[in-house]
Amino acid sequence: MQFTNNPKYKENIILKLTFEFAVSIVKYSEVLDKARKFSIANQILRSGTSIGANVKESQNAESKKDFIHKLKIALKEADELEYWLFLCNEIESYPSSSNLLEKLIEIKKILNKIVTSSK
Repeated sequence: MQFTNNPKYKENIILKLTFEFAVSIVKYSEVLDKARKFSIANQILRSGTSIGANVKESQNAESKKDFIHKLKIALKEADELEYWLFLCNEIESYPSSSNLLEKLIEIKKILNKIVTSSK
């Protein structure tokens, strides 16, 4: 992968994790699309890929306040995604999202730690 092989991103664990997570989200959304679960697939795709996009955007923040703000947006997107994934796990006709939830919890912990230590 060009993104994760780039030395700049290899050294930044949250960039790497959120990018790899976005790839997993795209694949999960494609499975939902094939099962004709279009509206939930779209919600999951939007919020799941937005996490990494906001983390990436935070790397070019204009100030510490802007940096924190962008990471807080990523956390909000993560909370929304968590809701959709919990919903998928509760409906029998949806594929399990447990592995994505585990990765998401790890990402949320790291983002919370970065935000707390940046204040």
